[in-house]
Amino acid sequence: MFGFSEEQIAAFGLTFGVGAFMLYMLFIIGQLAWESKAGKFGTFVLFLGLAFGMVGFAAKFLIQWFLTSAL
Repeated sequence: MFGFSEEQIAAFGLTFGVGAFMLYMLFIIGQLAWESKAGKFGTFVLFLGLAFGMVGFAAKFLIQWFLTSAL
């Protein structure tokens, strides 16, 4: 498709597509904290609880980048 292989399209979607979706989810969590008037601690708890899975995804990407650049 458009001169790209399936592997290249999947890699692009995984890095940029999921990254953009993660930013959108952070916006939704912030909007939820704002509309509920959660306060500083409540906002922290919302971000910690709802965005914790994103940390694992980002760590996986960084570990892969570090291992491929070190070799």
